[in-house]
Amino acid sequence: MLLFLIISLTLFLLWTLWNMSGLPSLPAPDLTESSHPPVTILVPLRNEERNVSGLISSLKSISYPNVEIILLDDGSRDRTLSLLRDHTAGDSRFKIVIGTELPSGWAGKVYACHQLQREAKGDYFLFLDADVRLSPDLIEKALALLKKTGSKLLTGFPSFEVPGILSKLLIPMMHFVVLFHLPIRIANKGKMISATAANGAFMLFERKAYQEMGGHYSVQSSIVEDVQLAKNMKTSGFSVCLADISDDISCRMYERNSEVWEGFVKNIFSGLGRSVPMVILLSLFYACFYVLPGLLLLYGLWTLQPVYALPCFLTVLQRMAVDWKANQRLSLSFFMPLSAVSLIIIMNASMWRWIRKKPYSWKGRHYT
Repeated sequence: MLLFLIISLTLFLLWTLWNMSGLPSLPAPDLTESSHPPVTILVPLRNEERNVSGLISSLKSISYPNVEIILLDDGSRDRTLSLLRDHTAGDSRFKIVIGTELPSGWAGKVYACHQLQREAKGDYFLFLDADVRLSPDLIEKALALLKKTGSKLLTGFPSFEVPGILSKLLIPMMHFVVLFHLPIRIANKGKMISATAANGAFMLFERKAYQEMGGHYSVQSSIVEDVQLAKNMKTSGFSVCLADISDDISCRMYERNSEVWEGFVKNIFSGLGRSVPMVILLSLFYACFYVLPGLLLLYGLWTLQPVYALPCFLTVLQRMAVDWKANQRLSLSFFMPLSAVSLIIIMNASMWRWIRKKPYSWKGRHYT
């Protein structure tokens, strides 16, 4: 049993290292590039007063010369709209749109993005979340990678700020799950629909491809619309590039543990295709390969047998490689067994809420 664990975890580590090497990074901007196709940045906001100041400050720092920025207030009940007006006053690049009432059959964010794209004039649409912060030359780098790869959609996972304990345990696992389970080279070079990942915090579309694919209208009821949009792009014959954007984008997704819980419960089961067998399989997998090593470490310390610490060392090393790649704090890697426990709990909680037909709640809206 111990030998099997050690061999398996060694192979997992080697696979992860090789798989990560296939993840393209954003290149340095081409200073000789003279053409600057128009880019529209599109940001939906609902009850985001705590993020408005940082978001607008970040957007104002963008160096790309041909950009319009459209911000949509999606029925906020706080000071989001007034803050948007205050912070964008006098900057002609910004346009504020008031969202209309959510129609039946639409998810809130999806409809907000659908309204945003109707206002856009650019050749490229960059959809962002309100909690991201960007490097000034992000657009130049992103367009350069799109041109290099010939892709029509560029997406990726930012580096995450993790203020609370649940954030520290769960949010870095987003990078881990993608870089461990998703074959990056197949995802980026093939049309295999199942090998698809995306993050709605950063999605850069070529306009023509986005419209031909059907845009957000094609995913109007989806809770995990980002992944479904990427799948629809592939189905429509367009290539998708998942890139390492963590050097250029940071994101503070949640402030409170309750937000982490509700956010993951809402998304994770849908992200797994609402497959009960998949949740059971992944729960057993993470229990055997990432929780058990933590227990073996405790046993080894109790019995003074250092060999029992080796499986846990390998899991931490694998996680540390991912955290290094993703610009996450390496100290969080040492909590990998607890992260695995948290992941198992949240997957099953999300699944059971669906089985019991209980609604998922987010920002005052309820989804079944």
